[in-house]
Amino acid sequence: MILHILRVILIVLEVLVLFNLLIVVHELGHFLAARWRGLYIEKFGIWFGKPIWKKTINGVQYSLGSLPFGGFVALPQLAPMDIIEGKADVDRAQLPPVSALNKIIVAVAGPLFSLMLAFVFACLVWAFGHPVSESDLTTTVGYVEKESPAGKAGIRPGDKILEVDGKPVRRFSGMNDSVTWNVVRSEGETIKFKVERDGKILDFDVVPYKADTRGWRRKSVRQVLIYPAVTPLIEKVQPNTPAAAAKLQPGDVILGYNGTRIYHPVALADFIETHPDQPITLEVQRGGQTLQTQVIPKILDNEKKPRIGIQWDL
Repeated sequence: MILHILRVILIVLEVLVLFNLLIVVHELGHFLAARWRGLYIEKFGIWFGKPIWKKTINGVQYSLGSLPFGGFVALPQLAPMDIIEGKADVDRAQLPPVSALNKIIVAVAGPLFSLMLAFVFACLVWAFGHPVSESDLTTTVGYVEKESPAGKAGIRPGDKILEVDGKPVRRFSGMNDSVTWNVVRSEGETIKFKVERDGKILDFDVVPYKADTRGWRRKSVRQVLIYPAVTPLIEKVQPNTPAAAAKLQPGDVILGYNGTRIYHPVALADFIETHPDQPITLEVQRGGQTLQTQVIPKILDNEKKPRIGIQWDL
């Protein structure tokens, strides 16, 4: 619970930082363009509310507000913004008029700086990369739902999907060259899957399931009900549970159960739900070693389904 709260707080902080950065850079564009074109600049403020710091330099009042929501630049010669920036301290009528060209330059400078910021971020992502999930790097099937179109056609966990609907795929989710995208955009009565299994190339014709999507232009969204392969990595072991009694640890990878290889945590959860109270032999990878341990699932306090008491790192 504490970890979840910390994650939520971190996400909120990230949103605030990015939002403020975007607004401040945007207003900085207006500010620099106004200074270049000789406009009168009354104020430049970061954040709103009652100022916690302010100082006048070369006739411009710089300030830091108490409410962390963006920023502003006060340009009395342009359109009045008293509601946001406060009432102007100068008589606008006494200021020299501004040409249409200068107004356009100052107005365009803000969006231009925003675009430049996006370009900088794009360069950083290109240079250093960005976080990706396992589904962005694999086309291997992790789990096939019971009685699913893919299962009925013969597709199994561990199959590596090479083509969907005649189109090569490089990842499981996302747009364009992904498994899910080619399933959704397919049109035929069946969807052709080409997969690799144990070194052999196999072809399957899958009759897709059509989910109800009322209100969409298309009458249905096509699904085959398969999940990408992800590492069954334990993030947390709950105390006083079968997993704790079996001495499972955070960082352990569950490779399989009762001699069956798994490619997604759902596979183990599904087996436990359908085989309550049955001892299960888990194959566990810990560090560079592989070991086996036995657990007996049970219904934990305040729950309705049997579990062994682990949380996955997904």
